[in-house]
Amino acid sequence: MTLKRYFEENFKDQKLWEYNKGNVELLVELVNLVRPKKIKKTTVVDLSELIDLLKGNQNYRDGLMDCVSAHLEKKKFNKILSDAGILQNANFFYEVRRRLFAKLIPEQPEKDTLQFILNQVFFVKTDPLWIKKIPEEQIWELYSLLEFRSIYESSDEKSSLTELVFAMEVITYRICGCAMETDVIQMVPEYENYESPFLAFQRELLLISEKLIESSENFMHPDDLGYKQLIILHKQCTDYIETAFKNSSKFGISLRVNQSLLRIHQQLNRLKSLLPLLIQAEEKDADKNTIYLSYILIKYNCDKNNIDKLINESTQLLSYEITQHTANTGEHYITNSRKEYYKMFYSAAGGGFIVGLLCIIKLLLGKVEASGFGHVFLYSMNYSIGFIIIYILGFTLATKQPAMTASALVRALQEGFKHKDQDKNEYKYKEFAIFFARVFRSQFIAFVGNVIIAFPVSLLGIWLIDEVFHYNIAKEKWPVLINDLNPIYSAAIFHAAIAGVFLFLSGIIAGSIANRDKHNHIYYRIQEHPLLKLSLGKRMTKKLASLYEKKWAGIISNFWFGVFMGSTVFIGIFFGLNIDIRHITFASGNFAMGLYGADFVITEWMFFWSVLGIGLIGLVNFMVSFSLSLGLAFRSRDIPISELKQVTSAIIKYFLSKPSHFFFPPKNSSSQ
Repeated sequence: MTLKRYFEENFKDQKLWEYNKGNVELLVELVNLVRPKKIKKTTVVDLSELIDLLKGNQNYRDGLMDCVSAHLEKKKFNKILSDAGILQNANFFYEVRRRLFAKLIPEQPEKDTLQFILNQVFFVKTDPLWIKKIPEEQIWELYSLLEFRSIYESSDEKSSLTELVFAMEVITYRICGCAMETDVIQMVPEYENYESPFLAFQRELLLISEKLIESSENFMHPDDLGYKQLIILHKQCTDYIETAFKNSSKFGISLRVNQSLLRIHQQLNRLKSLLPLLIQAEEKDADKNTIYLSYILIKYNCDKNNIDKLINESTQLLSYEITQHTANTGEHYITNSRKEYYKMFYSAAGGGFIVGLLCIIKLLLGKVEASGFGHVFLYSMNYSIGFIIIYILGFTLATKQPAMTASALVRALQEGFKHKDQDKNEYKYKEFAIFFARVFRSQFIAFVGNVIIAFPVSLLGIWLIDEVFHYNIAKEKWPVLINDLNPIYSAAIFHAAIAGVFLFLSGIIAGSIANRDKHNHIYYRIQEHPLLKLSLGKRMTKKLASLYEKKWAGIISNFWFGVFMGSTVFIGIFFGLNIDIRHITFASGNFAMGLYGADFVITEWMFFWSVLGIGLIGLVNFMVSFSLSLGLAFRSRDIPISELKQVTSAIIKYFLSKPSHFFFPPKNSSSQ
């Protein structure tokens, strides 16, 4: 249908448009006609045809004006301003569920509200985008043609400004209630002996509200002292919340407190957008503010169930705190000098030794008669206990490094962002490339240490069992052990990617536990626990608290990594999916046991594919966990992904100039 036919059918004469006056579907149809099908950056939404039709026919103009007025007159809209797009609950998962449900079955408010009309007319999420692309002069012309009244005028005792002020008061009361919660207050000890800026803002807003009621003008002047004071107090409230966010690095932060702070932050931003509507410097500002309010009402209503924005805002600070912990941990896995390089090899060799034993134990556990759950438990505990032992003894499991070192890499890049001029930027990227080379060779030597020790330990272990008990434990299982390494005829690469995801998740768990314990002051609680001090003594209790602070997050992380590794195959069996895990160090140990089980009689191709498979498994382990961690670290520090182009270019240049530095440390560490 064309616009001309639309007006001809619905607003041809007064009798027709008076009959259609209360039909909201007419507005829906009109918006559908002018709404562009695709929106590009260069798109300009031209409403000249609509304007020409309204100018050329009085019935069209009066009919549409009556239809619009009938649906906008005396409609409540304060709830859109106070609620739409703002967190309604400090529970993140509740908020996600609520928005998901609202997307499937949108909330429909009472018909006497403006939100009902907007839900019917502007229900597409791109509506605010194309409305913004309408030329300003056309917006003003439509505003004039349809004779809209400004928000400062009223047809009865109340004006639209009353709805606006009421919404601001509701937001302010909610902010004060949330800001007075103990968990929020403890994030800003700097304000402990000062009056809350939120309470001061609330009082000032009430005074302004009373002034507006008493005033005949229905607005305020820009030089009004009360309004200026309100702006100052709003800035103080914003500083308060920003300080709370910054203090998360000192005190940690929970998801609930993060959501509470984020909610206050959103409400303060909403007040910031509404405060200018209270003032009117010139007569034309009345119409300008009315158009602005109309746009933000549409925008807020369209964005109220935005889940992507919710997840991004809710998780950015938490991901920063988590990756900050992993960055601190990751620096221990990055070598610089030759001494550190060989120390990493010995540490990885220790990890390879433990994994070699774990391979043998897992093979033996497979022979235990137990239920599926029993095997899940046994395998998970085998992995978990082994990983915890590796961690406590200070050994290294190579694939645990990428999730940690990625955060350290991005933090190094972030610290270089203070340089603005081109020469310093180039220096920053070069320094980052050198740092990446250190990370890469640390990963390389850790892989080498794990693999070359896990193989002989597994081989020696299975040989000793055979010598003592005269039983080759891999005799029946060797075809599976060998074939599972084949990257062509098995899902080894896919299974290695799953292991990479688990490695990434274990890093997230470590950072999350450390952040939670910091926020809950767990270390201090243990240190000052009266019963522990009485039974262990003050000195031992302090040591226990220090040990907990240093090791607990890593222990829990390794425990869950073991559970993930041990339960994956059985979850796949339960759901009928071909999922399992492949880890380079375990692959090396399994290859040794497979060779012994086959009495070292395998084809050349089986040997070739197994060795290649081990290498590819390690590569995929590294790439998946490193990529996921790098993406999270980039996002948490708000560094644009476009930086990867310059970073990659700098790394390639450095590799071409000094390829050996990516595998072996230079003779002089200062020559990097």
